[in-house]
Amino acid sequence: MTIRIYNSFSRKKEDFEPLEPGHVRMYVCGITAYDRCHIGHARSAVVFDAVVRHLRSRRFRVTFVRNFTDIDDKIINRASQEGISCSELSEREIGHFHEDMDRLGILRADIEPKATDHIPDIIDIIERLIKKGVAYQAGGDVYFSVESFQTYGALSGRNIEEMLAGARIAPGENKRSPGDFALWKAAKPGEPRWKSPWGEGRPGWHIECSAMSMKYLGETIDIHGGGLDLIFPHHENERAQSEAATGKEFVRFWMHNGFVTIKGDKMSKSLNNFITIQDILTQYHPEALRLFLLSKHYRSPLDYSPEAVGENLMALDRCYNAVAEAEKLAERKVKKQRPLTERAMEAIEELKGLPEKFGAAMDDDFNTARAIGALFEAVRALNRLADEASSRPSALYADPLREAIGIIGEAASVLGILQEEPAEYIRKRNLEALSEAGLSEQGVLELIELRNSARKEKNWEEADRIRDRLLACNIVLQDGPEGTAWTVRR
Repeated sequence: MTIRIYNSFSRKKEDFEPLEPGHVRMYVCGITAYDRCHIGHARSAVVFDAVVRHLRSRRFRVTFVRNFTDIDDKIINRASQEGISCSELSEREIGHFHEDMDRLGILRADIEPKATDHIPDIIDIIERLIKKGVAYQAGGDVYFSVESFQTYGALSGRNIEEMLAGARIAPGENKRSPGDFALWKAAKPGEPRWKSPWGEGRPGWHIECSAMSMKYLGETIDIHGGGLDLIFPHHENERAQSEAATGKEFVRFWMHNGFVTIKGDKMSKSLNNFITIQDILTQYHPEALRLFLLSKHYRSPLDYSPEAVGENLMALDRCYNAVAEAEKLAERKVKKQRPLTERAMEAIEELKGLPEKFGAAMDDDFNTARAIGALFEAVRALNRLADEASSRPSALYADPLREAIGIIGEAASVLGILQEEPAEYIRKRNLEALSEAGLSEQGVLELIELRNSARKEKNWEEADRIRDRLLACNIVLQDGPEGTAWTVRR
C-alpha cells in the first residue's frame, strides 16, 4: 500500500514518494537547550521516532537529522541567571535530553547538529539572501523582508496584510517592516558573539535550521517535522528564507504533531503547567508513556492525566503477560501430537492478519491509534491461542506460538514497545507492586515454600491459609508441573 501523509502545506493527504527513490531525507526541529524536556517534547520525539521506524520497516533508507538550538535569548538569560556560560548550559541540557530520550527508547538521529557549529553555513545563506535583495543590513543586524517573498504565509494560512496591520517595530529594532525577521543579531554586551561581514553577533533562530538541513540533506528535503506551535513563525520563516535563497521548493511534506494539553490547556514552560520527562518516568514505565503518546493520531491534541498514562501501563502489562505466557508454552516439553482446535486455528489466522492491518494503519498518515488497536486485537488472539495450548497440550502448538510472538514483536517494534524480555519486565513490575505493599520477594518465596511443605504433608487448611494471606496482598499463585509461580494482581 502507498504511504499517504497529511501535508500541512497543502492541508490534505498526499501519496508519499521520496525525491530520491528509496531514500527519505527527514529533518525535525529539536530542542532549545536551556531546560529539562517535558512530555510535550516527548510527544514530538516519540511521534517522529515511530515515523522513522515505520519508514525503515517499509525498506526506505532514512537519513534523519534533528538539530539542537544552542544559542538563543532563553539560553543567554538562563545562563546568566545560573552564572555559567551558554555553552555549559546547552551541553548540560543536551546531555539531559539524551538521557530522557534513551530511557524512552528514542532512536538517535543520524545527524544531530548544533547551531553554533554551523556559523559559516549560516553566514553563507545570509549573504546569498542579501545579494538577491530579499534581506538587508540595518546597523549590525540583518533582516529578511517578508514582503519580498510572494507566498509568505502560505504554510501557516496567514495573510501578510492582516499580519502587518497594527504591528509595531519594537524599540531597538532597525527593521523596515514590523513583519521582517532577524537573520543575524548584533552582539549585545556580555553575549556570545561570532565574526561576520556585518560585525560581531549571533544568528537568528530561524536561519539555523535552513543552514543545517541544507548542509546535510540538500536544498529540497522530503519531510520536515515539528510541533504545531512551530508552523508560525519558525517554519514559515524557514520556508521563506530557504526558497528565496535557492529558488527551489524547500520541503515536500510538512508534518506537525498536535499539542499535549492538561485539562484542555497547552502544556508549556511559559504557562508553568508542564511535567518533565524525568519526573513522569519516576512514576511510570517508559513504554507506558510511549503508548500513551501514540494512543491518539499524531495531529490530534492529547490530554494528559495520570489516569490516562496508568491505563496505558495496564495495557502494556497485558501485552507483556500474553507474550510471556506464550513463550513459556512454546518452550514446554510436550510429546502429544494432538491436532490444533478450531478456536486455535481462528486465532492463528487473526494473528497472521496483523502485519497487513498494522501496516495499513501506519501507511495511512502514521495512524498509531489504529495500529495500536490492531496490535491489541492480535494480543487477544495470542491469549486465545495460549489458552488452547494450555488446556489441550500438544507439541503442534510450539511453532504457531513462536510465529505469533514474532509477528506481534515486529509490529510492536515500530511503536517502540515490548522491547524488554517479557519475564524480566513482569518480574520488575511485580517487585514494584510488592514494594508498594511493603513486602519483599524473599518474603513471598518463603511463604510459597511453607505452603508447598504444607501441601506435601496434606495440611490443606494451612496451605489454603497461606494462599489466602498472599491473595489478600494481591499476590496470585499458579501451581504447575514446574512448581508454583506468582504474580501481582493489579
